[in-house]
Amino acid sequence: MEGDGDDCLIGENSDPHLQFGGEATPLSSTIFLDQVGEVILTCNSDGLSWKCVEPFSKDESTCLGIKRDSKVSTNIKFSDLYAVEFINYGIIRGSNLPNAGRFLLGHNFEMYRFTVHGFHRSKTRSSLWVPSVFTFGLDNLQTCQMWVNRINSSLALQVGRPKNLLVFINPKSGKGHGYRVWETVAPIFTRAKVKTKVIVTQRAGQAFDVMVSTSNRELNSYDGVVTVGGDGFFNEILNGFLKSRHKASYPPAPSDFIHSLECNGSFVLHDPIETAATSFAVDDESLLSSSIHNGMESTNFSCWLTNHLDVYEITGNEDGSCSTADQDPEFPPQNEWFRFGIIPAGSTDAIVMCTTGARDPITSALHIVLGKRVCLDIAQVVRWRTTSTSKVEPCVRYAASFAGYGFYGDVITESEKYRWMGPNRYDCAGTKVFLKHSSYQAEVAYLEVKSEETNPTAKGNLASLVQALGSPNVSERVVCRVNCNVCSMKPMDTFACGSQPPGETRWVTSKGRFLSVGAAIISCRNERAPDGLVADAHLSDGFLHLILIKECPHAFYLWHLTELARKGGNPLKFDFVEHHKTPAFTFTSLGKQSMWNVDGEVLQAHQLSAQVFQGLISLFATGPEV
Repeated sequence: MEGDGDDCLIGENSDPHLQFGGEATPLSSTIFLDQVGEVILTCNSDGLSWKCVEPFSKDESTCLGIKRDSKVSTNIKFSDLYAVEFINYGIIRGSNLPNAGRFLLGHNFEMYRFTVHGFHRSKTRSSLWVPSVFTFGLDNLQTCQMWVNRINSSLALQVGRPKNLLVFINPKSGKGHGYRVWETVAPIFTRAKVKTKVIVTQRAGQAFDVMVSTSNRELNSYDGVVTVGGDGFFNEILNGFLKSRHKASYPPAPSDFIHSLECNGSFVLHDPIETAATSFAVDDESLLSSSIHNGMESTNFSCWLTNHLDVYEITGNEDGSCSTADQDPEFPPQNEWFRFGIIPAGSTDAIVMCTTGARDPITSALHIVLGKRVCLDIAQVVRWRTTSTSKVEPCVRYAASFAGYGFYGDVITESEKYRWMGPNRYDCAGTKVFLKHSSYQAEVAYLEVKSEETNPTAKGNLASLVQALGSPNVSERVVCRVNCNVCSMKPMDTFACGSQPPGETRWVTSKGRFLSVGAAIISCRNERAPDGLVADAHLSDGFLHLILIKECPHAFYLWHLTELARKGGNPLKFDFVEHHKTPAFTFTSLGKQSMWNVDGEVLQAHQLSAQVFQGLISLFATGPEV
């Protein structure tokens, strides 16, 4: 419909909320678009579209950067819009193009205006989301307000968008720019009408303490938790959240590993493969006397009374001690509405790279306000003993990206000495550790699961996908992307809750000298490793990727690291590298020194076990698009 800016057509009705057949009737107006000219704007059930009224000249013309003519409409879906604002009376700039209808070249007009905020994908990187702002003008205030109300009503129908978030900021993350990063993205949350309670941490461990002490009643008032920082800061908050809310048995273990704990700790731990559940078989009186004999405080006695059906939860403190907490059935960790968000401000930001595809605060903020959702596997890492001579005192930690020993543990330990250097400390520490070329004697056992899903000879698309996942040397790797088929198919049941894993299982042991032992939960893509430690690791497939790098010549290890740092490289192709997909593994150091890197945090552990929880938490993300 052509005419002045206040002309409007809504079927035969001017009510912007009018519903017909369960859907809102289309709304259409001749309107002015800032820097473009006169357009016909239409609001349908799925979004906005507009078409220039006057044709351009025959030479190539652009509208919002898109080559087009008057017959081509531009549109944006409501799923890509997060806000609309009425900005009152002001300037609408004329088009920079000739023949722009009522807008003469270089002329400006004053009108009532409203602005629509959304995003578009970068032309060079589709995972990078760029804010889009469209300012429309009309001569009539009532019509302008009607458009704002109509768009707001449509945005209110979008499912899963957060309204209230708890935000933690680590001001010391990365180069100390954590708060500045938040100031950059905060306007996006304000425009989207998302309430935020912001906590700027003043010390290490503060975010962990806040998450532990926050009641489930209070946490239920939020749609999620957002962290502004690096992977280590997210790990701190994740552990604080799961400490008092996640109830699970300890990881499974082979019989010899269990026996070593029994001899040291005077208790019995059954192998879940034999009993179909991980549990402690305890005689109360004998254990109590044994605990007193070993000098254990009576308050810690309840730590040993657990199995997966009890009302107690085993949790680990930073000092290795245990505590119990009542399981709150009203707030399970795994639920559909509560999500975590990460706005990158760290040194590597591997989790953000793997879940959004871009290490960009704006992209992450847009994922959050638009209510995107992806499931993420979480690993439970249990340190049983700190040193070879220490008592058995289980300390539970959770990891979202990676746990590593040897080279990885040495780098994170060495880097703590150079915190004043900022992110450059990792390069300095890595070079120093590489030159030392230290190897360590250890024993690693992993659970090998053979089932119909993981059998390479099985039929069907699922089997072929998993076959590709389990073969590090295949020419075509199935990489995790947005709407990933592997993650959505969930090739195995969640084993981590103490149930018997499906299919045939057996423990396989590898013993010797290792340069490093790594367990990747996700691919761990970052700027130093563009494809990640394991390029075809997935966000939610229920597997850990165990990488064992045996002792080898210095030059060979350098070759491995070079492949890791190269786009399209294959760091797993070497004979001294073992790669195993597994739901659980155990580790025992056969030497004196044993330092682990758990999501960028140091953990001293002589003996530990680990298992994965499939899709335990949800993130405000979609998965990488490239």
